[in-house]
Amino acid sequence: MREVMRFELLAKLGYAARGIVFLLVAVLALFSGMAGGQPETKTAISTLLQQPLGRVWVGLIGVGLLGFVAWRLAQSIADADGQGNDGKAMIIRAALLGSAVTYTGLAVYALGHAVSASGDSGGSGEKGLAQWVMSQPFGSYVAIAIGLGLMVGGIVTGAKGALRKFEKYVQFPDRSGVLSYICVYGLMARGAVFSITGILFAYAGFKVDPDQAGGIADALEWLRELPFGSVLYVVIAIGLAAFGVYNLIAAKYRTVKGPRLNDVKRGAPLNLRH
Repeated sequence: MREVMRFELLAKLGYAARGIVFLLVAVLALFSGMAGGQPETKTAISTLLQQPLGRVWVGLIGVGLLGFVAWRLAQSIADADGQGNDGKAMIIRAALLGSAVTYTGLAVYALGHAVSASGDSGGSGEKGLAQWVMSQPFGSYVAIAIGLGLMVGGIVTGAKGALRKFEKYVQFPDRSGVLSYICVYGLMARGAVFSITGILFAYAGFKVDPDQAGGIADALEWLRELPFGSVLYVVIAIGLAAFGVYNLIAAKYRTVKGPRLNDVKRGAPLNLRH
């Protein structure tokens, strides 16, 4: 039981860390025109590093994100949420595994910068990933597949908010109140950014040009160029702040079911639905 409680603490610290990162991303997005900062997760961490006690805060976020990675691995590999093994469930679990990989990189980035105190944002992680993928055999096709996967992930995330599927796991008081609508708004905004990132990644693969790939900042800039783009930009930027709040809500109210470590030691199958 103690092991499960420790695992729950790790997961919830992870949600809190992700929430703080996305709140910072939203602030950068809303004020990037004045401050010149790029609204990316790495830039948010670099910005925090420059504040009083920045290294301490960034180090804590890095540790928290490692806890989030552990939770994502439990969800994807050990099926902590009980998704099952059918086609739809395996797609969701594969997306959760991809999330674990992404946040591993961000956690390592945060911890490395907490130690070195470097303020360099390191550029777009998506462009770096695209460059590496396209240097491999059949890389452009793999990039297109990754882009399609991101688009599917965006649709799933948006639907999770629009259809209020998050309420199955995030059980907070007064589900008809303002917190619920913040969660819906945040998940739909995050889903939109996810999908646009996927479009950019697939387009980079199609053009065999990794510079066409992009992250949150590029997705927001793409929105800005659409009709009524300035309004869409602000709506989605505020939505990313709502997504940050959603994660903070999840840090308190999310149901977390971790593996029983004693079962692992005995070699018994993991029982995650206790």
